[in-house]
Amino acid sequence: MGRPSWDFCTSVVTGPLRHAQPPQASGQAAGEDERVRVLDAVMSGVDGRFARLWASSSASALGTGLVLIAAPLLVATYSDDPVVVSAAFAVAWLPWLLFALPAGVLVDRVDRRRLLVVLDVVRAAALVVLGAVVVAGSGGVALLYGVLFAVNACEVVSRIAGSTMVPDVVGDMSLERANGWLFGSATLMNGVLAGPLAGALFALAAGVPFLVAAAAMAAGAVLLAVIPGRYPAPARPQPAGGPAEEPGRLRVALGEVGEAFGWLMRQQMLRTMALLIGLLNLTYYAALALLVLVAQQRLSLGSVGYGALLGCMAVGGLAGAAAGDRIIGWATPTWTIRIGLLIEACLHLVLAASTSAVFVGVVFVIFGMHASLWGIVATTLRQRLTPPEMLGRVGSATTFISAGGNCAGALLGGVLASAAGITAPYWVGFGLALLVSASTWRIFSRAAVARAYTDGRAA
Repeated sequence: MGRPSWDFCTSVVTGPLRHAQPPQASGQAAGEDERVRVLDAVMSGVDGRFARLWASSSASALGTGLVLIAAPLLVATYSDDPVVVSAAFAVAWLPWLLFALPAGVLVDRVDRRRLLVVLDVVRAAALVVLGAVVVAGSGGVALLYGVLFAVNACEVVSRIAGSTMVPDVVGDMSLERANGWLFGSATLMNGVLAGPLAGALFALAAGVPFLVAAAAMAAGAVLLAVIPGRYPAPARPQPAGGPAEEPGRLRVALGEVGEAFGWLMRQQMLRTMALLIGLLNLTYYAALALLVLVAQQRLSLGSVGYGALLGCMAVGGLAGAAAGDRIIGWATPTWTIRIGLLIEACLHLVLAASTSAVFVGVVFVIFGMHASLWGIVATTLRQRLTPPEMLGRVGSATTFISAGGNCAGALLGGVLASAAGITAPYWVGFGLALLVSASTWRIFSRAAVARAYTDGRAA
């Protein structure tokens, strides 16, 4: 399980709808009026469209989770070579590094809903082929790697396209609530349901999880297809006095990526947030890569206990996503960010110093909640502060930085542990988290964050 940017963020749950409080002249009547108003809102255009988008995202997240859990199990039936087995994870992460940047260019040029439908259909078709071949007793590592690469390449584009479609569906005033639902169901599907479900389906037959994942992707495509309206890429502003762009003319993709990176690097808050997420993901995945060894050697846990630790994080993530809008509204986005930085440091300190599995589990619940809240705030700030015509490319640039931290962190954790002991990555992570907290504390001031909230809410 990872930070919910794949975190989407990665990679979504039922939760309370946050609406303006009605007049409290008559307690029960006011409550009934509020419930009626919520139901009316859900049945109206904005919330009805978001309900379909949320359901589609949930179905696709379940399919993705099933694939990510079942793929290593399938590889292990072909080979017990650790290199062959671990290569499945490398193949799964490779598309994020290769396609995160060009995906943003694509998303900023086409209708987002149609693109998402095509991506789900392609993934469903690829998984049907893999599942059918495996059920028939054929296939091999090469086919699995190919399908895994294709599915995750589509996932990269889908995450970015889905994020850029959210503001058009829910409107500016509902972004926190919408992102909370989306992050929550990603945590539920990937972190809670996919693991046990994939294991049970794999026990029936090795190809069944992939066929069920294909059905989930197909359901996601259908739900997207019935969302009313069109969601084309926003028109690009032309330079003052400059000629209009010729119809059909494409800019060089590299130039567009450079434009997005340049814009991102000029925005102090978004630049800091993107680099901070990359750095924190580096330390987080250095810790996560060695968590199974820490569970065995320091916490005296077996495989069930190790899974329970990750389950604790998923539970916290669900709680954070379900109540995210209310928690962030109470704590303010500024203090959500600042307290989150301290929680990052505490996670590494606890894993470095504690040998109590129960205490570590409690900390994991808290960290999971923090990860969801951070994901909501970071995504919302990016959606509010980025020009609509550049939102896809800026999102892909952030995803690229985050994925780079994930990959480098896993390698770094192994090197540090090999050179200085199993707790070394956690002590290094603790020190880095304290350092970045001190260096970025003032950047995330209430005044700076308030610029993103034009509705006047406290930042």
